[in-house]
Amino acid sequence: MTSESLAPGAADALLFDLGRVVLDLDFNRTLHAWAEHAACEPAQLAGKFLRGELYQRHERGEISDESFFAGLRSALGVELSDEQLIEGWNAIFIGEMPGMNQLLARAARRLPLYAFSNTNAAHVAHFSSQFAEVLGHFRQIFLSSTIGLRKPDAEAYDHVVQSIGVPAERIVFFDDLAENIEGARERGLKTVLVTSPEDVAKALNALGI
Repeated sequence: MTSESLAPGAADALLFDLGRVVLDLDFNRTLHAWAEHAACEPAQLAGKFLRGELYQRHERGEISDESFFAGLRSALGVELSDEQLIEGWNAIFIGEMPGMNQLLARAARRLPLYAFSNTNAAHVAHFSSQFAEVLGHFRQIFLSSTIGLRKPDAEAYDHVVQSIGVPAERIVFFDDLAENIEGARERGLKTVLVTSPEDVAKALNALGI
């Protein structure tokens, strides 16, 4: 947890990242799926996968899944079909983080819950149906591919705060990446760096939830 003190009554809304906070992810599963289709070793693909401009444009919804996969095919140097690439792409999802469904249900009885995820249309289509129950706790889910803005950009947090309609200092933001936490703090949000569901539980306890 970051240094801000959380106390009962200190928040009017809670904002959660999805990946590695609500939903468990493992990119090695993606690499293994692609490698199996390509008849190569996962390590051969790992060094060629870059979260560069193409990746970020996909997450901002600026290019289609098809365009992203075409670029990915070229970058990885593999002749995989879109179907094979998307199968591996969605293999990243393991399930919900242990105990998070119960923690979110508990929190939702006291405060409105929102989510903000850097993600893309292909992943959204997959996780929206696959994990509908746990995602149902959120009043609204802000997706980078829909709003055209990504964490940790200042404009992204400002957009989400304005949409929630609560002052930034009255929102507690949970994320697993330090750069996203820092970006949120710079825009005035209270923050919790999440390394496990226990960090979420401790924050809820501190908030008196």
